[in-house]
Amino acid sequence: MNSTLFFQSRRHFLRRLSLGAALFTVPGAFAEELVRTPRQTEGPFYPDHLPLDTDNDLIIVNDGITPAVGEVTHLSGRILDARGHPIRNALVEIWQVDNNGVYLHSRDTHAARDKNFQGFGRFLTGSTGEYYFRTIKPVLYPGRTRHIHYAIKMKGRDKWTTQCYVKGEAANEKDGIYAAIKDPKARASVTIDFAPVKSSRIGELAANFDVVMGFTPEA
Repeated sequence: MNSTLFFQSRRHFLRRLSLGAALFTVPGAFAEELVRTPRQTEGPFYPDHLPLDTDNDLIIVNDGITPAVGEVTHLSGRILDARGHPIRNALVEIWQVDNNGVYLHSRDTHAARDKNFQGFGRFLTGSTGEYYFRTIKPVLYPGRTRHIHYAIKMKGRDKWTTQCYVKGEAANEKDGIYAAIKDPKARASVTIDFAPVKSSRIGELAANFDVVMGFTPEA
């Protein structure tokens, strides 16, 4: 977590996100175009023992110097309410398989786990509703397409879960959980592009996933 490049990249992506955030802070024409993110199952492999390091950099565990194997991805977005307003103080959690397709869970033993991959991370949103993670592009898991799990936790509300998927992945259409999203717009809202970062010398990717909750918080 003490990597200068990591913090520079974080600032770059959050600054870029903030330029477009204003479009979703004014109720009216823009807000009515928002598609609510479909709620999806948490799945069987939410970590049964949280790692000591639960920050938003899943590539490096604690003060380790060996990064996780995989395509480094800068995953960012916003947590928005039903009218497109940003939600602050939302705890965003993500968890996913490592490059070997293994979750951070004692029952997932089908392959050796990459001990340099954190597997789980958290980020608390501020006034802009933005979040940011440095992770890897998800790989295929037995019986599932590429995906990343999300949990949104807010005071006074039940935990809310969903998943995001990789745009263009052939296995998407064969995935039962993905196929269960019948509304084409809702399905498109959780299918995101993992695009190359042009300035990266190590083949990093960038992905953006805005989560639109189906309610408006009380003032």
